[in-house]
Amino acid sequence: MSESATGGPAIRSVGVVGCGLMGSGIAQVSAQSGYRTIVREIDEPTISKGLGRIEKFLNDGVKREKLTAESRDATLAALSGTTNLDDLASCDVIIEAIVENLDAKREVFQALDSVAGPDTILASNTSSLCITEMAAMVARPDRFVGLHFFSPVPVMKVVEVVRGLATSDATYQRVMAFATSLGKDPVTAPDQSGFIVNRLLIPYLLHAIRAYEAGLGTAEDIDKSMTLGLRHPMGPLTLADFIGLDTTYNIANIMFGEFRDPAYAAPPLLKRMVLAGRLGRKSGHGFYEYS
Repeated sequence: MSESATGGPAIRSVGVVGCGLMGSGIAQVSAQSGYRTIVREIDEPTISKGLGRIEKFLNDGVKREKLTAESRDATLAALSGTTNLDDLASCDVIIEAIVENLDAKREVFQALDSVAGPDTILASNTSSLCITEMAAMVARPDRFVGLHFFSPVPVMKVVEVVRGLATSDATYQRVMAFATSLGKDPVTAPDQSGFIVNRLLIPYLLHAIRAYEAGLGTAEDIDKSMTLGLRHPMGPLTLADFIGLDTTYNIANIMFGEFRDPAYAAPPLLKRMVLAGRLGRKSGHGFYEYS
């Protein structure tokens, strides 16, 4: 295998574990950037749904003349799906993009650690969990890193690269170069819950929910105040619905557990909305209703 410009083995193939909204987006940008990409899911229907999401996104890009048909076809040709983690054995980088649950991630990474090659980098797309803690689950903590993308992955330019205490300089440099090769603009984030973006974003969203709960204004007026008053592209309650109220709630709980700071404590209303299944856009009902 040839050497990369950063001194490690060249990255040619990418594995992605999880083909949901985030995983399919990561797989798409990887394949679009010329990497042979294998995405793994738990069953064939879930793989088909994820790959179908990618194909629809690409087809829409061709219709809007943002993408050529040749580029779409090349991207789809570079993609494949599997239900077997063993099929990721030859990948140079494997990115986990499953549910934000430490036990579920532990099961995946311990399985990957036994099948991946010795030089393979393992990365987590976690938005809030400790990278050092996950790296301790495997026998290659020096080749473990956080690689946090943002939704929608094909559109959002920033990626947080998170070094654990054991992450080697070589791994960090290879991952920074890899993120850049995907057309992203990577930032180096500390291994602290929430990293940079969610450390700033989650308190803002929670405060907006508390304000709504306290009767500061209607959801529409709170959002309008931020979009028209501060030129934010969307208001905080619309954004929480877009992210998913369950996701916001889970991240808040993880961050509160880490820092014990009241700024990260989930408001009672958020908890009740999650319990009621009002999760935002994904469920059709959050602070707003979606048809």
